[in-house]
Amino acid sequence: MEWLDEYEKLVIRMDTPKVVVDNAVCPTATLVQVDSARKRGVLLEAVQVLADLDLSVKKAYISSDGRWFMDVFHVTDRLGRKLADDSVISYIQQSLGTWTEPSQPAALEGLAVLELTGADRTGLISEVFAVLADMGCNVVDARAWSHRGRLACLVYLRNEDADAVRVACIKTRLAPLLRGDSDASGGVVAVPACSVPHADRRLHQLMYADRDQDRVLPTPSVSVESWAERGYSVVTVQCPDRPKLLYDVVCTLTDMDYLVFHGTIDTNCGEARQEFYIRHADGSPISSEAEMQRVRQCLQDAIERRSFEGVRMELRTPDRPGLLSDVTRTFRENGLLVAQAEVSTKGGMASNVFYVTGTTAGQAVHQSAIEAVERVGIDSLVVEEHRPQLYQKTLPDDRDGGGIGLVHLGNFVKRNLYHLGLIKSW
Repeated sequence: MEWLDEYEKLVIRMDTPKVVVDNAVCPTATLVQVDSARKRGVLLEAVQVLADLDLSVKKAYISSDGRWFMDVFHVTDRLGRKLADDSVISYIQQSLGTWTEPSQPAALEGLAVLELTGADRTGLISEVFAVLADMGCNVVDARAWSHRGRLACLVYLRNEDADAVRVACIKTRLAPLLRGDSDASGGVVAVPACSVPHADRRLHQLMYADRDQDRVLPTPSVSVESWAERGYSVVTVQCPDRPKLLYDVVCTLTDMDYLVFHGTIDTNCGEARQEFYIRHADGSPISSEAEMQRVRQCLQDAIERRSFEGVRMELRTPDRPGLLSDVTRTFRENGLLVAQAEVSTKGGMASNVFYVTGTTAGQAVHQSAIEAVERVGIDSLVVEEHRPQLYQKTLPDDRDGGGIGLVHLGNFVKRNLYHLGLIKSW
């Protein structure tokens, strides 16, 4: 029936997010506005698209009204410029405007993933890649994070390198390496690549499940308060700004089964302040001090995992068997600890990024170590120093006067923030 067809079209229009990318509204950033029906995970999906494009979120406003949701992001590229590449703008509009069930990326077809967790130490990554090279496994992609003495790593192999017999041998050889000399747990799990649609999120999950409670270094400022009269718990994060900070926070809250109903994000002079109004999935706020403490610790850990100090080495060279083993062995022989790694291959070229430091926090990386890496046969080596980031410095609390940048918001968002008491007028 014709009226039924029109009804179906209306439902489709209501369920399809409306995405606006505007370079004219704000003089210093590109505005990305997303209007959609509320659904679980919608905020994380939006933030994930921006993070995957290496965009910096300078300001953001999150608001929901019944079944509707609006996100407003002020973004720049990594150099602090407004978005000028039409292909990037088109990708944002297409990705955010067609939210359906996540599909398997074409790049993951025919791949399997080894999920590794264990006690970190200098040379562990080198030993892992040496074992894989010895077994004839070609690493297509890999991601690794270390934090507080623990390691989480994803290694992508072609299916022919990850048959049941070979995986069993890999587990036998890697398990004792990952356990090390301690009694801490460590292990290897092989899963289809389609079950790990986003590597960073999976690494957060592995580190969360394998987390260490010891805290000896300065930590990011995270507070969790109750707003009983409104039925919200208020989470406030204040720390030095860095790429993907918003993604790491939203990802952690989502995986802890909290829903973000409202929020404001602002950066100023290299410092970030993020405030979220959250509830459990069943609509209830956080009800105990123990749970508040758990949220604080999990968010602090998530922020710290990518707050790196040391040297970033980006290596580009034709791929060959054993390349990763050779490069990481050079790190080990020069006493360098791999804090993070991002490994990828495409079109016969290897593009690898390693974040390395000395064996103790803040220890300098000597020039001799960098020259040793160059001698491995790298065509292009880019070295960038990351200065230490500590967390004593915080921004003043401006909840009573939080009208920052609201001239660029629509009345819908401002009205909801006003009723929450986040701004004084609209």
